Amino acid sequence: MVSTPRKICVVTGTRAEYGLLRRLIDAIHVSDVLSLQLVVTGAHLSSDFGFTVQEIIQDGYPIVRQIEMLLSSDTTVGIAKSTGLGLLSFADALSDLNPDLILLLGDRYEIFAAATAAMFNRIPIAHLHGGEVTEGAIDESIRHSITKMSHLHFVASSEYHQRVLQLGENPENVFCVGGLGVDNILRMDLLSRIELERQLEFTLLQKNVLVTFHPVTLEDEAVAFDHLEQLLLALDLLVDTGIIFTLPNADACGRAFIAKIKEFCLHRSHASCFASLATFSEPGTTNAFT
Repeated sequence: MVSTPRKICVVTGTRAEYGLLRRLIDAIHVSDVLSLQLVVTGAHLSSDFGFTVQEIIQDGYPIVRQIEMLLSSDTTVGIAKSTGLGLLSFADALSDLNPDLILLLGDRYEIFAAATAAMFNRIPIAHLHGGEVTEGAIDESIRHSITKMSHLHFVASSEYHQRVLQLGENPENVFCVGGLGVDNILRMDLLSRIELERQLEFTLLQKNVLVTFHPVTLEDEAVAFDHLEQLLLALDLLVDTGIIFTLPNADACGRAFIAKIKEFCLHRSHASCFASLATFSEPGTTNAFT
């Protein structure tokens, strides 16, 4: 008698965590004993942030739900309302899907909404990358909250393992497995300089920098913008250096940051920006999202 595959619901809300999850998603997808339920939400479904759901579709994974929860406002109030909308939508989706386990990674508000809905639906939660510290960001509180709602914990280091235990979790349910990003790095085939320039449509200089700057979500908006202005002033001194930006996430001030960075690049031939660098890989390989 063949047992019914266990339904594993995987939630992804951004390019960043999808890049980390992709190999795990693939393993679940091809498993004989597990059945993948892939739910896509958040910035994946927004053209402002690269509409990266297209990358997931191109990878060939069946998406069982696309949950729209991202409001056009990126104020603190807008983010709070987006979280509330996500909670409402995940409550219905998880009730319908009725997975045996929901798999969540990280510390973003989209994942917090999914975890809260799963908890109230009595669905066991497996959490990846718990126990970590992000000073100055709301991620810190969200991550530890998800830890307290979760049943299984897969952490990246012994330090994080200890922190999850300090939060009161059962030692038998906490596993130190390392970081998923390390697996990507070890298996990734790097592009040649010529191929990278072709795919970026950008001519690299002798010296080049890759810049990622996200809003610090617990800072006052004026302070956050001052930090961005100081960064751009410093980068403007690098006239003989190629500058490649990956644009910010869908956080408070995120869209305003994106507008500032795009304006900076518009007037400088040695600077360019990208919502996502996921597709920039050799055929048959997978790059992590940046």
